[in-house]
Amino acid sequence: MTTKSISRRDILKTLTMGAMAGSVLRVIPAQAAEYAHHMVAAEKAATGAGAYAPKFFASQQYRTLQALCQAIIPADSDSGGAKEAGAPEFIDLLTSENPKYQLKLGGGMMWLDAECMDRYDKPYLDCAPKQQEEILDLIAYSKNAEKDPGLSQGVEFFAFLREMTADGFFTSEIGIKYLGYVGNTYLLSFPGCPPVPEV
Repeated sequence: MTTKSISRRDILKTLTMGAMAGSVLRVIPAQAAEYAHHMVAAEKAATGAGAYAPKFFASQQYRTLQALCQAIIPADSDSGGAKEAGAPEFIDLLTSENPKYQLKLGGGMMWLDAECMDRYDKPYLDCAPKQQEEILDLIAYSKNAEKDPGLSQGVEFFAFLREMTADGFFTSEIGIKYLGYVGNTYLLSFPGCPPVPEV
């Protein structure tokens, strides 16, 4: 079956079903993820200003999504981060087509803002960088939910968002370049893996 014979809805259904079973990179064909990234790129190109209009998240939540994605995979000297790779757009597009994602991610965003209001008297985006780091450190580890069951929804939300961010990043053009993927080519010799830097 060629890409042209697959509808947008079929591709998104495949993406979301695959991601429910695990990470997109492990379950669905790369062709489907590539198609989703092309849909986002086509929309950005059509606007002239290169803008993407969120399909599910309200404007404040979408800005929070962008900030969270960038906190998960920040830009560095070798590569752009999740935001530059289009992970927020990728996540928003998938979420717009999947009610389970809407519940997990939409509910998680509401939980995050409510928790920040309780702790810092302001929503996540308005918190100081140190406060944002503090709340993310709390929900980044499942052991914290064992100590404080009130964090369990936040921990679940952040774990799911990390998977989605990684999937959006590593299936993007920036992520593929970062991995050094060269396609279906063979090597005349294999020099081995690079050394792991000492910590």
